[in-house]
Amino acid sequence: MKYLILYAHPNPKSFNHAILETVQTELQEAGRVVSVRDLYAQNFNPVLSANDLADMMQGTLQPEVKTEQEFVSSADVIVVIYPLWWAGMPAILKGYIDRVFTEGFAYRINGPDLEGLLKGKKVLLITTTGAPKEMYETSGMFKSMAQTTGEGIFQFAGMELIGHKYLCAIPYITDEERKKMLEELRALLQTKLGP
Repeated sequence: MKYLILYAHPNPKSFNHAILETVQTELQEAGRVVSVRDLYAQNFNPVLSANDLADMMQGTLQPEVKTEQEFVSSADVIVVIYPLWWAGMPAILKGYIDRVFTEGFAYRINGPDLEGLLKGKKVLLITTTGAPKEMYETSGMFKSMAQTTGEGIFQFAGMELIGHKYLCAIPYITDEERKKMLEELRALLQTKLGP
């Protein structure tokens, strides 16, 4: 199986980067083929421009969009790693989805019917937060994010959402607690991604 990691955090010394390293190492040690798309490192342009829209209407794509679609197409499982900023994903990741998950690639509209075109693919979302878990649970934000991100993007595109793991209160916990989170993440990967 082929794995694609979409990674969206600008700081190579962040806990998100430790998550990336953990996921990549765990998958590679299990013999998986892994590609990483570090959106900040590759300076991905997240702006869906008038030219992008015109290209889509003509059935053509900008070269960087075509390249990213090839990565998505070749993956059996996509792992998305990002911090929660203002109750959503970073703009660079949202822009990636806007530009790469195009009509005719990720979904098709046929009259009143919508069809997800990325069927057969699985996705695991891993999100860090600054606030404690209880705040998101009591406010209903986890439910909202499940609808807008899990359902509204990935399931809409036909993918099977195999989990959304939140790692919370990252700036306020100890290094030992963060290490424990990485161990739990390793166990989750073994469970969710199988042999």
